[in-house]
Amino acid sequence: MSRPEDTLPPDLFYNDVESRKYTTSSRIKNIQADMTNRALELLDLKEPSLILDIGCGSGLSGEILSDVSEDEGGPHAWVGMDISSSMLAQALDRDVEGDMLLADIGQGVPFRAGSFDAAISISAIQWLCNAETADVSPEGRLKRFFDGLYASLKRGGKAVCQFYPKNAQQRSMISNAAIKAGFGAGILEDDPETKNVKVYLVLTVGGGDVTGTVSGMNGVDVYDARRKERKRGKEFEKKGSKAWILRKKAQMEAKGKVVKSSSRYTGRKRRVAF
Repeated sequence: MSRPEDTLPPDLFYNDVESRKYTTSSRIKNIQADMTNRALELLDLKEPSLILDIGCGSGLSGEILSDVSEDEGGPHAWVGMDISSSMLAQALDRDVEGDMLLADIGQGVPFRAGSFDAAISISAIQWLCNAETADVSPEGRLKRFFDGLYASLKRGGKAVCQFYPKNAQQRSMISNAAIKAGFGAGILEDDPETKNVKVYLVLTVGGGDVTGTVSGMNGVDVYDARRKERKRGKEFEKKGSKAWILRKKAQMEAKGKVVKSSSRYTGRKRRVAF
């Protein structure tokens, strides 16, 4: 079965017909509710907050944000972004409570710095890995998105993005883009041994170890650009180290480029000459 993002861009795929089908499907609404509640659990907000809903669609997640009880730290106010005008039209017809913006998250997050306490995204960011034209790269779209998201969140803010990676390479590309933007990042999997596995990218503003700031994140894969750590028995590759240089050379060779042969001197630090 083909993935939606492999067929058409999201603004074309989610036309009036598809948007109506998505919004009225009881199965989809239940799945969306479960994932939104899981994202809120990971955010662990203690008081009513202003939340950015990335890829808000027809407001299914936003309705849950608005309905969070006082005992659970809500209700929350929210602002949504989506590229599909048809999806947003469905949200308007349903009279959801949030404010919504027609925008392409691959072009950035157009809000003033520090505007939001937190952010969520359900089944959206994998669309950034598809480029419809030759002059637009997935890497560029991911960079613009995560740079903008980082800036829009308050210091100490968190974001939880549920997504469906196509493969390990796409999963790594997404998490690495978040790290380069400055986030502390962790990947959490629910039901990993089943076909219903759900992947959550958990992000904290300011870097650092997400397991220390997000409940329920113990024992998960943690990515952090700001500290040197051992991961899966392999030392983190420091930029300029021999391992880093050899990996970069292998990447260049895979692209068909000519690189200088490695030797025992590759990556060795040179003494300073006076």
